[in-house]
Amino acid sequence: MPLYKCLNDSPTIGKDCFIAPSADVMGKVEIGDHASIWFGCVLRGDINKIVIGENTNIQDLSMLHVVEEIPCIIGKNVTVGHKVTLHACTVEDNCLIGMDAVVLDGALIRKNSIVAAGSVVPPGKNYPEGSLIMGNPAKVVRELSSDEKEKYGNHYNSYILAKNEFLKPGNFEEIK
Repeated sequence: MPLYKCLNDSPTIGKDCFIAPSADVMGKVEIGDHASIWFGCVLRGDINKIVIGENTNIQDLSMLHVVEEIPCIIGKNVTVGHKVTLHACTVEDNCLIGMDAVVLDGALIRKNSIVAAGSVVPPGKNYPEGSLIMGNPAKVVRELSSDEKEKYGNHYNSYILAKNEFLKPGNFEEIK
């Protein structure tokens, strides 16, 4: 497992997590139970902490980092799409962050929200719960319907199934 001690701090990993061999997880990083960190991800908790909630998936090529004053906090049941940058921000429970989105320092994505693919969330922005957030700079486009909140808030379940398959003996192994 690609875990690194950094400045005397080591990651803590919950039970039944999948961390891809090409991911780099270092320093003050806390990963909750049943979470998954996929291929090519970087979680660098060197100067502040990164917290990943239970059941959350951080998909391939995503990068999470911090600043001295602001940690990176990701809630429970969150889907972070491919190639996302989360920098010293907070994403509350049951959110979906679309592919290639960027969420910057001090931004707050409240629960049951979606940040659309390719969006750039400016520093310090705070969006209401249940929002569809889109654009560059990202703005609230509309409130999500109850059906959308249910559908996208449960997207993490597909990654629970995927990580469980990767954790089964013989299902994922390096070919030498």
